[in-house]
Amino acid sequence: MPMATAFGSSMTPAPPVRKIGTIEAVKGPVVDIVCDMPPPLHRALYAQPNGERCILEVFRELGEGHVRAIALHRTAGLARGMPVMDTGGPLQIPVASACLGRLLDVFGNPLDGEAPIDTAAYRPLVAPPGPLADARAAESVLETGIKVIDLLCPFVRGGKTGLFGGAGVGKTVLITEFMNAVIQLHEGVSVFAGIGERIREGHELWHDMREAGVMPRTIMVFGQMDESPGVRFRVGLTGLTYAEYLRDTVGKDVLLLIDNVFRFVQAGSEISGLLGRMPATVGYQPTLLSEVAELEERISSSAAGNITSVQAVYVPADDMTDPAVNAIYSHLDTMVVLSRNQAAKGIYPAVDPLLSNSKMMDRHFLGERHYHVAENVREHLARYRELEDIIAMLGVESLSETDRRIVGRARRLQRYLTQPFHVVSPHTGIPGVSVPLGDTLDDCEAFLRGDHDSVPEADCYMRGSMQGTGR
Repeated sequence: MPMATAFGSSMTPAPPVRKIGTIEAVKGPVVDIVCDMPPPLHRALYAQPNGERCILEVFRELGEGHVRAIALHRTAGLARGMPVMDTGGPLQIPVASACLGRLLDVFGNPLDGEAPIDTAAYRPLVAPPGPLADARAAESVLETGIKVIDLLCPFVRGGKTGLFGGAGVGKTVLITEFMNAVIQLHEGVSVFAGIGERIREGHELWHDMREAGVMPRTIMVFGQMDESPGVRFRVGLTGLTYAEYLRDTVGKDVLLLIDNVFRFVQAGSEISGLLGRMPATVGYQPTLLSEVAELEERISSSAAGNITSVQAVYVPADDMTDPAVNAIYSHLDTMVVLSRNQAAKGIYPAVDPLLSNSKMMDRHFLGERHYHVAENVREHLARYRELEDIIAMLGVESLSETDRRIVGRARRLQRYLTQPFHVVSPHTGIPGVSVPLGDTLDDCEAFLRGDHDSVPEADCYMRGSMQGTGR
């Protein structure tokens, strides 16, 4: 597909291409342009060095017919005085049902070596959120088959969930397992947006999805780590635009997975510095809150269908008070915190049950039984954490009989909430398991009653239900 057609309106041919100005300066990915009539912000322009199209997106007006744009391709070959052409609209991507099963870049071009998407329909990347009157509130829990999440920090159908953690604690593994669970358990479709992904990770994930047989119901969009900050800043919106298209046309549950939202913030910080803005808190861009809101507020459900979002969020230096982390957290329904301390103990998934929470942890939403069991499990684990220092110094024998009983049950619950995953079973040799929420509640009630007090702790580790499934 010629790139020129990729910027037409949704259902009409692309407007005539015309010269809008000339390049005044090129500083890395920043291109200053002199124009007779300055284009609006977010207009897609292009230059053609060496016959190859370089897309430029307008980000700032400098006054007196000057605008500053960010190049979304390499700027090699761009020169002062080179003509700049106007595409007539913002960045747009091709949309069609044939997108399912494809691996695409930020422009909707194929990365899987197959033919370009043949369609006449396009959607803009930058768009306002849907009307507030059309938005639908969260309706129910979306079961994942992952015990600790379904019990203590349930995902919400049509809601937004963040997986927070530092480097190497299992965010990508958990997000991939959730993608597999939704496709297998709920027969929905999913969109994966890889922001600043390493090419090794993207290649492995693509092959894993094909081997698992879920790729035909998945769209994967990648903006790689070595690409322009403009690409990394927009690839999340590309994934969101495909999710909106599937929501409006397929009418099934759409799962939007973003890995990693923090890299979206980093790309915005790079662009802010390139545009000459003064940094704000802790060096982040002054537009941090509005940029995060631009992405998050479009993730919504309507009468046509649900978009359920799961977002991995890197936590710099494991500091949960970081401004970027707080900006993202304020938009989420559920917060799953992955702890390095849990991972060091061999507890996988390394979910911290006391820091993780959901705004939907309410007896009216979850039901009396689920709420009661979850609160009791959390109380046992919290009491165990309080007593850990005393146990380390004086031994468990120094505790009262009641506390010894609570510690024993909490340790078994902690190990029970571990689980082997399907997506890593080829590496671990342990078959993955999926546990229904009803079985998890039954098992936790049995632990709290003391039915499993005589079961060795090792027998509770890395298994499915205590009723015999999994392991």
